[in-house]
Formats: sequence, C-alpha cells, structure tokens
Amino acid sequence: MSTVTVDDVRAARELLRGVAVPTPLVPSRALSEQLGGPVLLKCENLQRTGSFKIRGAYVRIAGLSERERAGGVVAASAGNHAQGVALAASMLGCKATVFMPVGAPLPKIAATRGYGAEIVFPGPTVDDCLVAAQKHADECGAVFIHPFDHPDVVTGQATIGLEVMDQCPEARTIVAPVGGGGMLAGVAAAAKGLAEESGADRKIKIIGAQAKRAAAFPPSLAAGRPTQIEIEPTMADGIAVGRPGDLTYAMFTDLVDAVVTVTEESISQALLLCLERAKQVVEPAGAAGVAALLEHSYAVEPPVVVVLSGGNIDPLLLSKVLRHGLAGAGRYLVVRCRLKDRPGALVTLLSELAELGVNVLDVMHERVAARLHVEEAEVLMHLETRGADHSEDVIARLRERGYTLTLS
Repeated sequence: MSTVTVDDVRAARELLRGVAVPTPLVPSRALSEQLGGPVLLKCENLQRTGSFKIRGAYVRIAGLSERERAGGVVAASAGNHAQGVALAASMLGCKATVFMPVGAPLPKIAATRGYGAEIVFPGPTVDDCLVAAQKHADECGAVFIHPFDHPDVVTGQATIGLEVMDQCPEARTIVAPVGGGGMLAGVAAAAKGLAEESGADRKIKIIGAQAKRAAAFPPSLAAGRPTQIEIEPTMADGIAVGRPGDLTYAMFTDLVDAVVTVTEESISQALLLCLERAKQVVEPAGAAGVAALLEHSYAVEPPVVVVLSGGNIDPLLLSKVLRHGLAGAGRYLVVRCRLKDRPGALVTLLSELAELGVNVLDVMHERVAARLHVEEAEVLMHLETRGADHSEDVIARLRERGYTLTLS
C-alpha cells in the first residue's frame, strides 16, 4: 500500500505555500475534439524553475535537521531536479552539489548554477549521475536528495494531485510523464486517496507515459520487480531513467492503472501541438503525456487531465524538435529532385512549386557528383507545405511533370 497519505500531502501543500506556485489547469480544444471529451492541461511548465521538481525537493530538504542541512545536499539530475534542489537549498540556507550527465541542456546547467549549486559531470546518463552522487554523499557526509525514490519527494510532488482534484473534481483520467515515477506515484496517491476519502463511487484512472527508448516501467511491471534497462538516445532526457525506484515501483503496482510508451515522433508532434494550439512552451519529456493521448486515446476516459511536467528546453533543441514535428505532421518536406542541367531549369522548378502553394525554405544545388549523369543536376530542397494531403499532392504533381524525387 501507499506510504504517502492524503494528510501527508495536505501538510506538504501548507509547507509549500509561497514556495511552489499553484499552476493553472487550462482546457485544450484541439485535444478535446480529438478525444470527444474535455481535456485539460496542468501547466507545471509554468512552475518555479520551469518544472514540478521544486515541490519534492523543497519538502525533502525542509525535513532535514539543521545539522544535516549544514552538511549540504547532493543530487543527480538531467536538469529539472537539479534546479529544484539548487533553488530549495538556497532558500533553506544549505550548500548543494549536483551531478548532471555530460551533454545536459545548457539552459538547465546555467539555471542550476544560477541558483548557487556546484555541478559535476560524471558520465553520459542519469544513472551514472545517481551512482556518482550517492558515492559522493557517502564520502563527504552530505544528504543525498533522490530525484524520485523517497517518501518526502513523492509527497511534495503529490501536491499536484491535490491541485488537480481541486481544479477538476470531475476528472476521470490523469495522464503524466514518467521517468523514475515519483511525480505520478504522488499524484496517484493524492487523487485516489481523495476519492476514497470522499466515498465517491467512480474510480479515477491514472496513466503514465514513458518514452519508448527509455521505458523501464513496462518490463519492470511484467517482471514483478524493478528492472534495469539499457536506455537508447531520446529527446525526452528528463524522463530517461533506466530503473524504477523501489518505493515508486511499489506505489505504481498499487495505484497506477497503466503505463504506456510513446515514440519520438509522437513526442515531437505533442510538443508542436502544445506550442501551436495551447500556447505552452514544453520540453520533450514534459509533452510525453500529450503524446500518450495522440497514440493511446483508447486508454483514457474524459474528462482527462494531462500534466505538462516541464518547460525547460534548449532553444536549439526546440527548433530541431519543431521541425521534426512539422515533418511528422506532413508540413515540412526534405526532397531531392533531379532536373536537366540547362539554363532556367531551377527557375522553372521553383516557379512550379510556387504555383502549387509551397514555401521553399532552403535550396542546395549540386551539378557534379558520381551519382549524376553529365547532363543532370540535383537540388536538395526544404519545403513548407499546408499538411500531409498537400505534401502528397505536391509530390504527385512534380512526378507527373517528369521530375525524379527522393524523399529524405
């Protein structure tokens, strides 16, 4: 059974007054139309430090004794927990050392340093950082602030669940991104605890969303124990955790109804939808819950609340992911086109694209290559279209006019 009670979460909410911001719950008309019922977005991307992590970090550090805080705290994180711990430590007057993976997003590194933490880069993954941080804590006597596998951390994150149920008491499904599981375990404990406390007949369904390339919960739940997996590269670095926590795994088996996986394509399309339709800047990990609705709408019952867990995204990554999302939606094409190497051939091609309503973003013209005949040239074009149907029409029309096309 859950080791986190509703009374624990209520106490955490009082502790967090003036520290964590009660974030808004905003309706998404685009998602509501797709699902045939209300979908609302819990905007933790608007939380202090840009994610929900300040909630659990503050509750955990505030629970330490003065002597423990004097010895400092240690954390391991891809960036959001790092910022939460760094800010909480600075507010509570203790030193923070944070272990982050090599290649962590630069804005998250800068923000963590800006909150006063010392940063160490021990290896390429969050799991490397967890091992190094625990070793450092053992050697120097600092307190290790686990990113998800501690009752105080889970209790702090669970305050999201109280807010959701206050803001949308009629919610039937809550969907949230999952890395190590601390946030969703807490949300589940709060939401289901409140439902049980009120004696409501209806059940609330709790669903977790993991990036398919870093999905440790499905094999762990199938095996009946927390299981270590090899993580593949994923844009959702904030939820790339190779092993569930012992506490969070136990709470999932008791409280979480399902954990689904989502592809990189769905994550990028979800991020694009959040930005374009909901006007919310969300990082890839934070958009995993929306990606779950795009891929697994059959699993949810409206009204649905989706947690946007974080908004700390590198602008360079944002531009790449948006382009990826546009391509997935059929609105961005990369095409190689062969044409005769003669004066006016390129102008003719570009004029035909203009007639078809295509915006040409970039063109690279090549005339000398082993794959080309002497009388041939090739252009690599980045094209903006109006959608998948328009893209298919453009490709078909160009081929009808005799062009040889290769889609990249």
